[in-house]
Amino acid sequence: MKEVKLFINGEFRTSEKKIISTNPANDEAVATVYLPSEKDINEAVESAHSAFYSKEWRGMDQNKRAEILEKISEKMKERRNELVELEIADSGSCLRKAKADIHNAASYFKVLAGQLRKFQFEVKDENASREGFSHNYKLYEPVGVCAQIIPWNFPLVMAAWKIGPAIASGCTTVLKTAQETPVTASILAEILNEAGLPKGVVNIITGGAAEGETLLKHPKVSKVAFTGSTQVGRKIMTAAGTHLQRLSLELGGKSANIVLDDADLSIAVDGALYAFLYHSGQACDSGTRLFVEEKIYPEFKEALLKRIADVKVGIPSDPNTGFGPVINKKQADMIMGYIESAKKDGGKLLYGGEKMTGGEFDKGHYIKPTLFEVTPDNTIFREEIFGPVLAITPVKNEEEAIKLANNSIYGLAGAVWSKNGERAKRVAKQLETGTVWINEYHLLNPGMPFGGYKQSGLGREMGEEGLKAYLEVKHLWVSDCDERAKKPWFDALF
Repeated sequence: MKEVKLFINGEFRTSEKKIISTNPANDEAVATVYLPSEKDINEAVESAHSAFYSKEWRGMDQNKRAEILEKISEKMKERRNELVELEIADSGSCLRKAKADIHNAASYFKVLAGQLRKFQFEVKDENASREGFSHNYKLYEPVGVCAQIIPWNFPLVMAAWKIGPAIASGCTTVLKTAQETPVTASILAEILNEAGLPKGVVNIITGGAAEGETLLKHPKVSKVAFTGSTQVGRKIMTAAGTHLQRLSLELGGKSANIVLDDADLSIAVDGALYAFLYHSGQACDSGTRLFVEEKIYPEFKEALLKRIADVKVGIPSDPNTGFGPVINKKQADMIMGYIESAKKDGGKLLYGGEKMTGGEFDKGHYIKPTLFEVTPDNTIFREEIFGPVLAITPVKNEEEAIKLANNSIYGLAGAVWSKNGERAKRVAKQLETGTVWINEYHLLNPGMPFGGYKQSGLGREMGEEGLKAYLEVKHLWVSDCDERAKKPWFDALF
C-alpha cells in the first residue's frame, strides 16, 4: 500500500493524523495518507514564501524554468505506467481515461514550456511611447505565494494545470489535493525533485475543508486558485476579500448540448452520450442539459435509447470498460437523491435511474447511466449533479434552444451539433459560456484558455491567459526628457 506524505520544502514528512484512501471500484485500501496540522500548513506557506524571495528562484531566467517544465514532462512519461495504475485505483478512472489523463498532464507541461520560452515578460508599448518624452513598458511579474486547491475527479491533470503556470510565472505555491485522490500528486512531488525544481517552490499537502481554510487564510498567500463547486467558490471569494488575494476560480457547470435538426445523428447521438457519461459524469464541463429540435426529437430519442445500451460498463481496470464507478458512497447517495427528486418534479425517466448491483458492482459505487425527459422547472435542469444523469428537453427551434441554454447560473461549456458550419457557429456565438464545441465535446487544447462565465468561475486556465493569471502587470515609465525646462508640469508646485 502506498504512503502519501506531506511534501514541504522539497522533503517528505509524516504527521500525527492519517486516513486511508480507497478504490471507488471495490472500497479496497489504496494508500495511507498523512494530513497536515496547522503548523505543517504554515510551514509549507513559509517555505513557499522563502523560496519566492530566494536568489536561486528569483534569479532563474525563463528558459531555465522552461527546462524544468520539460524535464517534468519527460519524467512523467517515463513513469506513465505507474501513474496510470495509481490513477485507476485512487480515482476510479477507467483505463482509457487514465491513460489520456497522464498523457494530457505530461503534454501540458511540455506545451507550457514552449509558451514560456516565447512569452515576453517585458514589452515596450510603442503607441504609448514618444521619442524625446518617454518610453513605456509593461513588465509582467510573478504575483507571489499561491494557494492552490484541486478536486478529486481529474487528480493529476488538475495538479498539472495548477503547478505548471506557478512554475512558469516564477511564483511559488502550496497545492492541496483532495483527500479522496492524493496519490498521483505525491508521485508528481517526487518528479519535481528529480527535475531539479528548487526546494520550497512547490509544496504539496492533502486535506479537506478545514485544511483548505487554514491554507487560504495565511496572510502571506497572494493568490488563490481553486477548482471545485460553485458553493465552495463563493466562500473562497468572500474569504479572499480579507487580504484582497488574487483569484482564479474554475467552478461548477450545467452545460448545454444543442442538437439542431440538420445534425448528423450518428455523430450527435454518440457525442451526447460522451458529453455526459465521460468519467461517469464527474466532469465539471459535462453536457448534462440536452436540447434537441422537435423536428428530429423522436428519431434522436429512439437512437439515443438504443445506443446507451451499448455503453461498456465495468470495472475501471478492464480495457473494454468505458463507464465505471463514482468516487464514493457519499457522492452516489447524492446522485440517487437527485434522481428521486427528478421523479417527484415530474421528470419522465427514460433509462436507468438506479444503482448497479451484482458481482463486482456490489463492491463499489456504480450508478446506471440515467436519462430523464424534463421541462425547465425540474431540479435536474437547473442544478449540477456531478454524476451520470442527463436532462433532455425538446425545443421548437434554435432560438428557444439558445434561450434555455443561457437560462442558467452556470456558463462553463456547451456544444452545438449541425452539418451547417455557419449555422452552428452562429448559435455557438450566442451561448454564454467559456468553451463551445461544434460537433465535438470534452476535448481541450492546452494552448487555449479554459474557464467559465457567470457562476462557473473567474479567470482562465491554460493558454496565455492561464499564465497571465499568475502575473502582475507593472507600468514602467522611462523619461526621455533630460532638460528641466522641458518639464513644465513640475512648475505646478512653484
